[in-house]
Amino acid sequence: MAGGNLSPRQKMINLMYLIFIAMLALNMSKEVLSAFGLMNEKLTESNQATSERNAAFMASLEQKATDQPEKYVSLKSKADQIDALASKFDNYLETLKANMVEKIKDPTDYEVMDKGDYLDNNFFKGAKLKPEGQEFLDQMAGFREGVAKILSGEDGMKSVVSDVKEKFSTDDVTNRDGIKQGWLDYHYKGFPLVASLTKMTQLQADIKTTQSEILATMLQGTLASEVSMSNYTTLMETSKSAYFNGEQFDGEIVLGRTDATTKPNRVELTLDGRKLSEKEYSIEGGKVKLKVGAGSVGEHKIQGNLYFAQDGEELPVPVNQTFAVVAKPNAATISADKMNVVYRGVQNPMTISFAGIADNNVTATAQGLSRVSGSKYVMDAQKIQGREVTINVTGKIDGQTVSDKATFRIKDLPKPTGTLRGEDGSLSMQRNALEISTVGAKFEDFDFELPLRVTGFKFKVPGQPTIEVNGNKLDARAKATLLKAKRGEGIQIFDIEAKADGSSVMLKKVSPVFIELTN
Repeated sequence: MAGGNLSPRQKMINLMYLIFIAMLALNMSKEVLSAFGLMNEKLTESNQATSERNAAFMASLEQKATDQPEKYVSLKSKADQIDALASKFDNYLETLKANMVEKIKDPTDYEVMDKGDYLDNNFFKGAKLKPEGQEFLDQMAGFREGVAKILSGEDGMKSVVSDVKEKFSTDDVTNRDGIKQGWLDYHYKGFPLVASLTKMTQLQADIKTTQSEILATMLQGTLASEVSMSNYTTLMETSKSAYFNGEQFDGEIVLGRTDATTKPNRVELTLDGRKLSEKEYSIEGGKVKLKVGAGSVGEHKIQGNLYFAQDGEELPVPVNQTFAVVAKPNAATISADKMNVVYRGVQNPMTISFAGIADNNVTATAQGLSRVSGSKYVMDAQKIQGREVTINVTGKIDGQTVSDKATFRIKDLPKPTGTLRGEDGSLSMQRNALEISTVGAKFEDFDFELPLRVTGFKFKVPGQPTIEVNGNKLDARAKATLLKAKRGEGIQIFDIEAKADGSSVMLKKVSPVFIELTN
């Protein structure tokens, strides 16, 4: 509409309308600037709390390294390197933020921080980067690559390294118009000062959170190794050291942890009231190994304390054990080292001896039995027909021959259990975790170390065709099918094909794994 045809009153109304629109735009801009400022304050508070948690963790780790150096010194060394990288980058950003608001009278007056002149002039010269801009990128790269180098080769750290590389990437960015821009240009050029300030505070939050996650993951790996069942052995506790024929045996089987890195700082032990000297024991593999004679026939007591350092203090662990010395018997002792049966498909270690008779005067015979050395034998039951095998033992002592025998049951290898990233049964898992997880198989509660190798399996998503996979990870077809699965749906991994290394025995069918998608 031509302005010359409007009445003075209409022109006034239009002018007031334009002024009103401009005021709205101005107020909205101030609200946005204030919102950025409030967000920056919240992030700063959160960063302070995270810094305090990280500092407490480092202090606790330092104490652990003092108490148990063999277990925690290596972990502390890596944690110190991560802490140094994080502090360097965080301090650089803090200094840069201080310079950005140096000339602002009230650093909390966010509504005046609507210009991007400081970073535009400090980082850029036309379309090129100034040395200050390049330094910002170098700081990002230094933290990113430094963390990746420290964690390279660490078990369980691949996902953490990948996350750090993605979170602190400085690769070029394609904007909404499809134009590729430099990372610094895309994120900071032309933005209001308060927006850039908030972005840098968020970057500090990423640094501190990343440090916290790395420290927690590293400690979790150490603790998982510490409490792993492979570090435990079974012990028998009894009310006395010897029992008469016909008595009720009241033994209790308990777990005892054996850890080479857990060593007592001090040992005070007595044998039948006599204090043991340092020459009569040694500390080997986390155990106190005694070097004393068995003594006379009868019961003997070992008492005292083992002292361990914990949180800067010395804590005693009491010792109160007994053992019995008996006269030489004339009956044979025949036992499997790990169980009361023998299995087809494995080398069953056995100890066969006559008490009181030298090993070179003892002879043991049975199908599949061979002598390793001394009283140590191996039973290979793979070619034995039937479900039992009898071992005959003869021994010579003082010109006389004594004999004994024992019968062992022969069992097939147990049914393997399917696993995914080491877990079995029904699992809950995110989609991206399932894509990279390894399908495995294991024997549950089996006393032999017999590794199983998965060569293939079937992968089923509800409503989709079953995918046959070669190897032990999802292939491209399985991953494509996984993309069609919905959150909460149950996915099956079944018909797992596994082979036992070093054994030609046919395995029983491997149990399947069920996964519920959580995203």
